Amino acid sequence: MSHRVLVVDDEPDITGLVAYHLARAGYRVSTAANGTEALRAAREERPDAVVLDLMLPGASGYDVLQELRRMDETREVGVILLTSRREEVDRIRGLSLGADDYLTKPFSPAELTLRVGAILRRIAAPPVASGSLLTAGPVTVDRAAHRATLNGDDLQLTATEYRLLVTLLERRGRVQSRPQLLESVWDAQPDIQTRTVDMHVQRLRTKLGDEGRMIETVRGFGYRYSAADRSAKSR
Repeated sequence: MSHRVLVVDDEPDITGLVAYHLARAGYRVSTAANGTEALRAAREERPDAVVLDLMLPGASGYDVLQELRRMDETREVGVILLTSRREEVDRIRGLSLGADDYLTKPFSPAELTLRVGAILRRIAAPPVASGSLLTAGPVTVDRAAHRATLNGDDLQLTATEYRLLVTLLERRGRVQSRPQLLESVWDAQPDIQTRTVDMHVQRLRTKLGDEGRMIETVRGFGYRYSAADRSAKSR
């Protein structure tokens, strides 16, 4: 069965264009014209990905994104913000709230389709062999179960945040440049901003609490999960 994608935009021409190209690529597409419709469709249809405009009547795209990340049933859905708002502050806010990607209008439908596919591949990445764990102090990642915990409690991570954590733990002690992380975590999507990496690292640190300090910033280069004091192991 093909993936379901929800397209949310109050401009019928944009909605129709996006839906047409996604359907041509083999996705099952549904649409919504405002925030209320979008949240209802997300709860009822459980899409695998959402293409979300920011400037919607009633609840804004930011409000919809926050609610998607709050609800258990939609927390891991892939979200691409598709908007005419081009300012860095808007991009930062969207990524900070948990968007997986940010694309501005006017846009290439072919590129949007590729970005949707990249997010869905991350979400649907096959599990590794049973029993394959990564541990680093109080953080444990069970890659077979696609589950991360902190002090035994589940970490509520988006698919992108989970993949970022796994990548940093697997390469613990080694500096990862932003381009390396973009290639490994984001599948090197075209024209994606390195600022995207920074915002996702910031969100991951916040969710890790005190353990977030173990993700070190290497100025002018990238990030590494510290090897000091504790050692990560895989078994």
